[in-house]
Order: sequence, then C-alpha cells, then structure tokens
Amino acid sequence: MERRAPTKAEVDSYLRDRRNWGRWGEKGGVGAINLITPQKRLAAARLVTSGRMVSLSRPFPVTPSTENPRPAHHYMYSEGRPFGGGLAMDYYGVFYHGTATTHIDALCHVWDHNGMWEGKKPEEVITYSGARYGSIDQWGDGILTRGVLLDVPKHRGKPYVTQDAPVQGWELEDIAKAEGIRLEAGDAAIVYSGREAYAREHGGVWGGGPERPGLHASCLPFLRDHDISIVVWDMMDARPDEYRVPWTVHGAIFAYGVALVDNSLLEPLAQACAQEGRYEFMLTINPLKVIGGTGSPVNPIAVF
Repeated sequence: MERRAPTKAEVDSYLRDRRNWGRWGEKGGVGAINLITPQKRLAAARLVTSGRMVSLSRPFPVTPSTENPRPAHHYMYSEGRPFGGGLAMDYYGVFYHGTATTHIDALCHVWDHNGMWEGKKPEEVITYSGARYGSIDQWGDGILTRGVLLDVPKHRGKPYVTQDAPVQGWELEDIAKAEGIRLEAGDAAIVYSGREAYAREHGGVWGGGPERPGLHASCLPFLRDHDISIVVWDMMDARPDEYRVPWTVHGAIFAYGVALVDNSLLEPLAQACAQEGRYEFMLTINPLKVIGGTGSPVNPIAVF
C-alpha cells in the first residue's frame, strides 16, 4: 500500500469500483457478516484461554454535552407490593446514532449519490415503519468472530491520534505486522485511537463538531483488501473531509457491506491486550432485535 494520501479520484474509486454489491446473492442483506462462517466462529471460540472478559461499551449517555446533544433518557419507577414487598422498574430511551452511544450501524444507515448498500434506493427502502432492506434484525442471532485490536497510540508512542495526523491505511498494515497479526476474512478490526486520553486533555470532548481526529479515507482499501466484516472504533471518520464526499470510512457500510460499531470504549481493551500479551480474542456483539431498525445500542464483549 502506497504511503501517501489518495487523490479525490482514488477515493471515489474505493467507494465505487470495489463494491461488494451482489457478492452474497439472496443473503445480501446480511452484508460482510456473511464472511463469519460457522468455522470462523469456532476458530474464534478457540482463542478463549483465560476467560477474561472486557466490555467495549461506553456508559449509557444521559448527560448532555457537545458530543451528546440528544442525551439518552433513564428514569425510575417503584411501587409497593402486598405483604411488605415492592419492585423497581425503569425506562430507557435513546437516539443512539451520533458520537455518544456505543452502537452498531446497520447497512441501511447511510448512502451516497450512487445509492444504498446493494444499490438500493433510499426512497424505496426507508419508510416510517422501518427499513425494508439491510436492517439491524438481519443480525438478530448475534455476531461472534475474531477481534483484532490495532493499537495506534502504542504504535506511534503517543497517547492519542490528533487531527493533523489521522490514522492511515498503511499505518494499520504496519500495526498488524508489528503485533504479529495476520488479518483474515470475517475479522472484526478494532481500531484504538486514544479517544479517552484525548478527551482528558481537551475538556472531556473528542468529537461533536466540524473538526475531529480519526481515520482517514485511505483506510478504505485496508478494510476491503482484508475482507473485514466489522470495524469497531473509538474515534470515527476524521473531519473535515477534504474529498467532498458524503462519507469516507463510513462509506464501507454501503460500498462493502461492513458493520461499524461507533463510539466504542477501547482504552480498557488496549490495557488488557498489553497485559495478556496478545491482540486477538473472541468478540461478541448482540444487537437488539428491532425489525427495520437502522442500528442498535450494543455492549460488545472481548473474551481472552
């Protein structure tokens, strides 16, 4: 992979000429999760040796902030029961897309002028009662595969990624090689960029505005070349976008059928990988079974 920023024409080509449209036939609505075969799941399960578990989810975001302009709702209810008993119940409500909630994007979530995943037309797929294709219920049985952490701060020797130095595709190749990892079809690429460390030095904020550090469009060929099925990341697409496209790395959804897990909490996972001395593990992700949904809040779990 060349160590230079791609041109506008090259980025357009990544999103147009290397599409996975039609690759999985009648199972197209599942997208690149089709790459996670039963054999792939069994191989991932064999990675479990210590039983250590690490959550990749951020806390439910009920506090308003720049990153959380539509905070989640959580309120309590309790009532008495006969003979001195009682019960407590609570309500959750969340507008989970954005930069606060850990969630998985379904394949109907975004598109560009060429259309949605598999070339579907948004006006035909998106309805007031839900999406008719590529919705989150396609993954309702859960996802289990090999997770691979690509630790960018460790590789750079710096605590976090900055806006003037976004994560590049060739850098991810270098990190995998340095970690002794050979990427395989159906893997979940977990890209740690140091979001929590960045926020600690920037008033508690990473994103939410027109400028933010993250992954460069040059990462798209990396995902396609290695047949990655899922991207799990703490920082997302770097902004601003110099290529004037609606979506850069998020374009992997409609071009390649890749699932994205946004706003993951990866600092604890990076610490666990360093302590365990390895960067591969079993990963489970279980979306809510919402018929026609564009995604779902999730609590991904890495198991060593």
